[in-house]
Amino acid sequence: MKPEDLQIVILAGGLATRLGTLTKTHPKSMVMIKDRPFLEYQIRSLKTKGIRDIVLCIGHLGDQIVDYFGDGKKFGVHITYSVERMPFGTAGALKNAHGLLNDVFMSIYGDSYLCLDFDQILEFFKSQNKIALMTVYRNLNQYDRSNTILDGIMVKKYSKSDKSEAMHYIDYGANVFRKEVLEMIPANQFYSFEELFPRLVESGQMLAYEVKERFYEIGSPGGLVEFGRYVEEHCSKPKF
Repeated sequence: MKPEDLQIVILAGGLATRLGTLTKTHPKSMVMIKDRPFLEYQIRSLKTKGIRDIVLCIGHLGDQIVDYFGDGKKFGVHITYSVERMPFGTAGALKNAHGLLNDVFMSIYGDSYLCLDFDQILEFFKSQNKIALMTVYRNLNQYDRSNTILDGIMVKKYSKSDKSEAMHYIDYGANVFRKEVLEMIPANQFYSFEELFPRLVESGQMLAYEVKERFYEIGSPGGLVEFGRYVEEHCSKPKF
């Protein structure tokens, strides 16, 4: 599988309580940064890596996303939508989108800007007979509280409540799944990655792939400012 064959699911249906008034009338992924919504930076970045097939999981004020991006043609990608009529959580959103998903797909958060080598991640995932992969970053509590312990190429523990000093890594925000993982997710109810990931770890099914370059996020006021600086330094005005 090459990046151009990979389906990316962007989880853009959550509420943004930490951003206050910025998201009272707009979804978090539509927060404007230098005259463009954050989601546009994500999609354009994916397109430069060869990604064309995108599923957007939307909920809160999601009609604004549909109105802006449509079928994705003007951005050089193909977008389909999975609409949440109630909050389903990160894992529940995947279950809700089951009819749109390929046998292998990658999920990313709608508020994270990631630097990934899709070729290497997919090659590693294909080389192992597992149903899930978590990208991780050696965070050491720098950009957020670390939440992951590794054992070689496997995730040994994942917990957002464990404050142990052994938690050196953080989930980077991109996960590869085989579609059969949806069988572990209950339908029509809220279910988060915080519930799904420990089950995958306990069953020996969660691979770990370490990413060396840091991530950016806009889920907090500080992260929003930091990504704005990144845009000024690295993102030129698009030519298409």
